[in-house]
Amino acid sequence: MVEAGISGVQMHYYSVCQRKLWLFSKGITMEQVSDRVMEGKMLHERAYPQLEQKEILIDDTFKIDAFDGEYVREIKISSRMGEADRMQMLYYLYQLKQRGVEKKGLISYTKERDTEVVELTEAGEAKITRAMAEIRRILQRPNPPGLRKLRYCSKCAYYEFCFAMERDEE
Repeated sequence: MVEAGISGVQMHYYSVCQRKLWLFSKGITMEQVSDRVMEGKMLHERAYPQLEQKEILIDDTFKIDAFDGEYVREIKISSRMGEADRMQMLYYLYQLKQRGVEKKGLISYTKERDTEVVELTEAGEAKITRAMAEIRRILQRPNPPGLRKLRYCSKCAYYEFCFAMERDEE
């Protein structure tokens, strides 16, 4: 059974910040003003020119950076959000498996010039199905989850949105 309706970006945001997930999913998008997001977009355009297929939309649900032989490749600037990157890749591998395609994942961290291999295991599948259920629960809420200051908030596209009142008090 193919489960749809959740994007890879939503899985990544869930792993980083549930408030960001809720805001993004409700159409409150701040990415268009983020230097970090623009840097990532430029990276995607230039990375791996030898790969023929990049930015592949699957069933109008999720977009994979590239297929590279037996691998799905995801390109990231750095490994700073490694756990969220792995969750996003596991989500892609899970979704592909639901569609009868079994692949391994490669997450390429360009700043570190490092690549991590990710394989979907039974434990990984269980983790993804739990996360998908939690994402659906979060998105049904009438209000965003409460504000929590995390170590990477200052570089987040939503920083000004979330912390506007805090900055006014300084």
